[in-house]
Amino acid sequence: MKIKGFKRVLAAIAACSVMAAAMPVANFAANAAENIIKNSTFETGTKSWGTYKESGGKCSISAVDGKLCLTVIDQSSLNYGVQLYYDVIPLYKNGVYRFSYEISASVPRYVESMIQQNGGTYQAYTWKGIDVTTEPQVIDYEFTMEEETDIMTKMCFNCGLQKQDGILPEHEIYIDNVILELVDDSNVDYEASKPYEASILTNQVGFKPDVTKTAVFRNASGGEFTVVDTATEKVVYTGEMKGPVDYAAAGETNYTGDFSAVTTPGKYVIKADGLDDSYPFEIGEDVYDSLFNETLRMLYLQRCGVEVEDKDFAHPACHDSIATVYKTDTKIDVSGGWHDAGDYGRYIVPAAKTVADLLYAYEERPELFTDSVGIPESGNGIPDVLDEVRFELEWMMKMQDSADGGVYHKVTCENFPGYVMPQDETKPLIIMPKSTTATADYAASMALAYEFYKDVDADFADKCLDAAKKAYGWVVENPKVLYSNPSDVVTGEYGDKTVSDEIYWAKTQLYRATGDETYVSDVIAKTGLDWSTVGDYGNIAILTMKDVDKTSDLYKDALAAVIEQADEYLEVSTEIPYGVALSSFHWGSNMTIANAGNILALAYKATGEAKYLDASRAQLNHLLGTNPNGVSYVTGFGTVSPQNTHHRPSMAVGKSMPGMLVGGVNSNLEDSAALAYCQNNPPAKCWVDNGESYSTNEITIYWNSPLTYLLSLTDVEASGGTGTPPTVIVPTVTPTLLGDANNDGIVSLADAAAVYMCLGNGDKYPLSEQGAANADVDGNVGVTASDAITIQKYEAKAITEFPAKS
Repeated sequence: MKIKGFKRVLAAIAACSVMAAAMPVANFAANAAENIIKNSTFETGTKSWGTYKESGGKCSISAVDGKLCLTVIDQSSLNYGVQLYYDVIPLYKNGVYRFSYEISASVPRYVESMIQQNGGTYQAYTWKGIDVTTEPQVIDYEFTMEEETDIMTKMCFNCGLQKQDGILPEHEIYIDNVILELVDDSNVDYEASKPYEASILTNQVGFKPDVTKTAVFRNASGGEFTVVDTATEKVVYTGEMKGPVDYAAAGETNYTGDFSAVTTPGKYVIKADGLDDSYPFEIGEDVYDSLFNETLRMLYLQRCGVEVEDKDFAHPACHDSIATVYKTDTKIDVSGGWHDAGDYGRYIVPAAKTVADLLYAYEERPELFTDSVGIPESGNGIPDVLDEVRFELEWMMKMQDSADGGVYHKVTCENFPGYVMPQDETKPLIIMPKSTTATADYAASMALAYEFYKDVDADFADKCLDAAKKAYGWVVENPKVLYSNPSDVVTGEYGDKTVSDEIYWAKTQLYRATGDETYVSDVIAKTGLDWSTVGDYGNIAILTMKDVDKTSDLYKDALAAVIEQADEYLEVSTEIPYGVALSSFHWGSNMTIANAGNILALAYKATGEAKYLDASRAQLNHLLGTNPNGVSYVTGFGTVSPQNTHHRPSMAVGKSMPGMLVGGVNSNLEDSAALAYCQNNPPAKCWVDNGESYSTNEITIYWNSPLTYLLSLTDVEASGGTGTPPTVIVPTVTPTLLGDANNDGIVSLADAAAVYMCLGNGDKYPLSEQGAANADVDGNVGVTASDAITIQKYEAKAITEFPAKS
């Protein structure tokens, strides 16, 4: 076996283990005798040092006379209730280290000093108890790292309550000249800590037979590649790599290969001389069925307030105590709903996004949604997606004030819980105040729900619509009530200072549900499919509305907003070998990638242009393995997928719940694990499979839902999408004035309107042969809605010439 191949097998095995064994390890060993602690003398402050407080512990830190001063105000009842720490220290197995520091205190006391695992069991790799006196003393000793390499350890000083001291008055602890040096690395195997990087990258789950199929090659120099049937070991296709293309964000030079000609169902690998084989993938009509169902069943496993049945993630009813409205005596039953993310909070704003994604996914391809996903309601004759969404909607209704229609922002405890199962978080539940964003999102999602339940349960649907109208009334009276966490509540904030997009969504969704045009008499199209920017849900409401007037400004503005975004995503996607539509990566980038795919798919539905559908599917491929990290970002799917998610049930059980889309690449390095493992990585590779990496490896319900929507939107043939294929008019004569669709000798918005009217009803509003030739302005053969958008951009001076040439 080739050494590279052997390492790849080991990598696949490692991906199934837990904690450090599955994590890529950056190689940035400290030079011998170089101080690993970068701020060790505190001459310029306490940068890089922090404090942890627990169970009533109170403290502060400052720099005093060139020393770090920790003021212990309240020791709490735990030895670690007040803790001073320095984060992200690499310790290599078999390395010999010198650890030295000077310590004193304003009162004699006992302090524990250690360098420990930052998460997991918090085991100490070195520990020393110190009887600290008022006179400075130097602690200086050597130790050997005997455990496996851990490059994100934490140096800690436990300064809470110690039994031998008893309760002490407020006092100070001084630390100076902190030194940690790797003094002997002769027995350190740095090569063992380097991560494996697959050479051939493609969608690890697989492809439908008749779609575009591509792979990315790195560490290659071009040439042929083959696709091999794993069952017969026969070559079924030989292709030529295209490239090279530099991808600076990944620090790579890549080649690409197209193997779309392979359509026969089966399991395959891609091979090329000098490179390890790709991970195996399948081709088949049902290749996404299990993935699709698990992304939905994950929501059932996130249920709160009820017993959940599962072989791994079962739990009794949780968080079912009566909650208290913040700083009041008002108590409300708000049991139910889904745990939002890796913690157990429940939040209206992301709940509304999740509901919208799922219902619009169901509207797009209802035949994909079964009544047999494996939830308690399975088999009741109603698609499981409607049962699951209803579970969330019923909780959301409890969060609405029945007196005035306003909606409370969230319900959580004061702090995030430990890594425990949901029934073990038993601290008091707090309902946080109402906000305009939560109430507007609630109004929109309830109005949407009305449409989907009116033929299933008319009474429930009417209740949804009444709740939506009442919430909208509160928004009108309270148009800018913003939410931010008070100092004593530190759980997810979901704060948002811009409310116009939420109000746009609420108005358009209520118009769609009721037909009342007064809701949209003054709207301006907004964009966004994130929890904080939801304008595109308003656009989707209009674009997918039954019998919508496609000649109306409302429709044209919504379509223009979607096409403009799709064109921007398309431009980025086609320039990057991996096909991703993002040029930068931030928290929740995988959600943004899925959202981009959904916008591209909606552009395809409107225009019929296959380029949008191909780019949309490229986003799905990226999420499932065609990415620089060589991972399928959905737990349990693909050869290499996240094993150590920041998700409390998974951490408590010791294995990741299947069907969860993790947050993905985040080049901002916003947690200790990301900082430790990714600080030397190029931006597109800043992801780590570590339970402590909440900024790259957490999960949320509203990251799963756009994936479900993307699977639904891309499950179409490339010849027109779902429903009625978009109209395409092919010109038969040469244009005389590009853009002049109505042949009046000028280019104006009237020409865009003429195109829309013809596409909407060609028998009543036909274009002349010359008008059709003039209208075909976007550089693609045939007149579609994309041409109308391009004419609008030209008239608005957003572009100065048409892509097509006379």
